[in-house]
Amino acid sequence: MTAPALVAELHARIGALDIDASLDTGDGTLLLVGPNGAGKSTLLSLLLGALPCARGHIEVGGAVLFDDRTRVNVPIEARRFAYLPQDYGLFPHLSVRENLAFAVRCRAGRRDPTLDARVDDALAAFGLTSLAARRPRTLSGGEQQRVALARAVATRPRALLLDEPLAALDVAARQDVRASLVETLARLALPTVVITHDPADLRALGGRVVVLERGRVTQQGSLAELRARPATRFVEQLVASC
Repeated sequence: MTAPALVAELHARIGALDIDASLDTGDGTLLLVGPNGAGKSTLLSLLLGALPCARGHIEVGGAVLFDDRTRVNVPIEARRFAYLPQDYGLFPHLSVRENLAFAVRCRAGRRDPTLDARVDDALAAFGLTSLAARRPRTLSGGEQQRVALARAVATRPRALLLDEPLAALDVAARQDVRASLVETLARLALPTVVITHDPADLRALGGRVVVLERGRVTQQGSLAELRARPATRFVEQLVASC
């Protein structure tokens, strides 16, 4: 199944950082890399609408969410982007099922008659039915990630924005959870942007790599293309470790 594309051109000044970047997920996953302070998380916040974009254009599958020329600026709650922070953002006082139900209720409305079915479907799709009554603190890191992804998918998002989704895991767990993430993203067929610092993610997740440095895209292409002709010192160091 081919995913619709998330295409964006973003221009903004956030604090001391000037953002000037273009993104295109193509038919799958885009990997966003760069040194600390390059503006990667800021870029996700601009896509979400959590930070103001001065100029640019954002669309997913032909649906325009922001365009300064035509004065389109869809509010954050209507953009239908699912954002996963590094710590997954699960509510510790709610069970797995309650975490999913809360997200669906916020998106679809309290009286949505399909709420229970949507939660049940998401739990089953991610192998979480047996964990539905558990609270996040009793789950492994990999299980927490599956809950966060299930919660995101249950809201029927247009796209996924993942901010270092494996960073919270220990080294021993990371390999297995990475393999599960690869399978999950292929099955979902949603346009996805993944921030990562780990060269192993670039090898496993595949897709297009976009390098952001000081708010600007300095290179983009497949990992093989970056390795063949690195454009900056950062890219040289990155591909040397892949």
